[in-house]
Amino acid sequence: RKYPVELARGNARKRGLPRQAGHRAGAENLRRIIRACVEFKIKILTIYAFSTENWRRPVDEVKFLMNFNERILLNRRDEMNERNVKLQFIGRRDWRVPRRLIRRIEETEALTGANTAMTVSIAFNYGGRAEIIDAVRQIVASGVKAERIDEKMISRHLYDPKMPEPELMVRTSGEFRTSNFLMWELAYAELVFTDVLWPDFRRENLYDAINEYQLRDRRFGGLNR
Repeated sequence: RKYPVELARGNARKRGLPRQAGHRAGAENLRRIIRACVEFKIKILTIYAFSTENWRRPVDEVKFLMNFNERILLNRRDEMNERNVKLQFIGRRDWRVPRRLIRRIEETEALTGANTAMTVSIAFNYGGRAEIIDAVRQIVASGVKAERIDEKMISRHLYDPKMPEPELMVRTSGEFRTSNFLMWELAYAELVFTDVLWPDFRRENLYDAINEYQLRDRRFGGLNR
């Protein structure tokens, strides 16, 4: 199962703290949620770490986030590897991302690639629309005729073609939007919204979200008999 959870924005502001404090608290909380996912036998978790729109933030904050994410990788990847957790990244690895950080990402994926307890997919420099655009560009570049393009073909050209479609998306911090997250993949996912801020989102909150999901009637456009 894949339960994507977005790293919600606005946490620090609601606490009257600098945004950097919110980033640090959110990253620390991710460790707790990963441990809870392993306990709940959740096999795939997708986290929204940095969006393509986040480049519009102040230069100092963007620089902080680049350095901060590099430090997280260096400090946490060995722990995740010991827990048998696979770390992978989806998103554009373009000129805006520092080459040093891309190397850390590649090193982390190589280190943890064979782990089987669960997969944590980190959406970094990611946008749902950008993912679809990149998929279509690949298809067009390969010379495929327009009439041959279908849902399966587009799915095969997404950032992670092997990743199953989400069953549940949890949006924290009282926000009621998907924020350009997994636009293609979320077509039939169940959405759960909570007022709990991401740094305060605990094992119990995740359990409640999963329980709410399990009580829903999923029909995928058809009828259950």
